[in-house]
Amino acid sequence: MRQIPGGAVAVRVRSEVGGAVALWCGDPTDVGREHHVEWTVDDDVTWGGNTLPAAVPSPALSEDGGQVVFRGRLALPGDGGAVLEVGDAQILFDVAGPPPPVAADGGWVEIRVERDSVSLYPYAP
Repeated sequence: MRQIPGGAVAVRVRSEVGGAVALWCGDPTDVGREHHVEWTVDDDVTWGGNTLPAAVPSPALSEDGGQVVFRGRLALPGDGGAVLEVGDAQILFDVAGPPPPVAADGGWVEIRVERDSVSLYPYAP
């Protein structure tokens, strides 16, 4: 855990599909415990930019330098957004720039975003 200017706390999160560092938006005293979380990503999906077809058809969460890498199945509901299913989590994205092709709907993709754009919010199921 490390404090980020502005009060957020950077934490290492672990899941059944991998781990990465993200910003914790819950009570700092809850760090180090198991939680159900909602993922919020401030970056948009840009096909051919931060979003590409995945080489491996399985869910994953990892880091590459200062980026968080999400690998999962992409859904394009037709409302200008995208949903990435990564294991048991569904992460909502806005779509900017070139949108994913229709053929990407239901396919495996990797989305790479800056670490500081990923936030975790605890919730009780």
